[in-house]
Amino acid sequence: MGAQNFAQQCGVNMSNGPPCIFDREAYRARLKRAARANGDIFLAHEAAAQLALRLDAINRKFERALDLGSRERVFPTFQHLAQTWIRTDLSSDSPSLVAEDDALPFAAESLDLVTSVLGLHAVNDLPGMLAQIRQILKPDGLFVAALFGGETLHELRIAFAAAEESLTGGASPRVAPFADIRNLGGLLQRAGFALPVADVERTTVQYREISRLFRDLRALGETNVLVGRRKSFLSRRVLDRVIQEYKARFSDIEGRFVATFEIIYLTGWAPHESQQKPLQTGSAKARLADALKTEEKKSGDTVRPPRRPN
Repeated sequence: MGAQNFAQQCGVNMSNGPPCIFDREAYRARLKRAARANGDIFLAHEAAAQLALRLDAINRKFERALDLGSRERVFPTFQHLAQTWIRTDLSSDSPSLVAEDDALPFAAESLDLVTSVLGLHAVNDLPGMLAQIRQILKPDGLFVAALFGGETLHELRIAFAAAEESLTGGASPRVAPFADIRNLGGLLQRAGFALPVADVERTTVQYREISRLFRDLRALGETNVLVGRRKSFLSRRVLDRVIQEYKARFSDIEGRFVATFEIIYLTGWAPHESQQKPLQTGSAKARLADALKTEEKKSGDTVRPPRRPN
């Protein structure tokens, strides 16, 4: 792909823009096609239910909320938790807000809640998006999201790489490089969120045929939209080798294909004076050595093991 086409795909200035990983126009088309097909999106329903549980536990009614990219069929799962919603939805021809991942058209401190269910993992500038979300939240406003994590489909990624390496001498990008939980937790902190939390849920699914795995990915609109992907159709020769590699490496005792889906849940608050804050260094009122009933030693002191009784 030439430099000009590469920039057009991403809609960014290559000299100073974010890395261009995902073809957003292709992603939009896949999501719209999936929405029309109305297939089984059990992973999105599961993620939405988990997000709703986290919001229910807060026991707070939010007033003005923004949802970023959650699929229309799962949105009602947590819709009751805010009075007024604005939604972006790449799969819809008529979302309440049309916004791309490089700009959210909201004033600073204008929203009480921002949510997203499987809508942020294919954003080219995720650090920038998190920074924008933090800016548009009112003090003590909440951000909560679910997105695919780094272990998602690692079996398929390895099987494709091994198959193409053996047949063509090189692998092409097939499965997105999702972020891991440590990086995402760090991004929340960098964006300025207070009380950031990142936790993970892993779902393992067994498929008797690999075509059923591909069917579920199409139903979600989550097939390959990497900018560097090959645009030609997958050949039968490569697919047969992928199946061989997958079965050899990642099948259970019954010969079923095992697929991992890792969903990371992010929670962060816009800072507010009422929130709990960590104690300052040296402000403790009790010594750890006293609590452990041991002798405190200064840094650099030699510690001798206790003598054993004769």
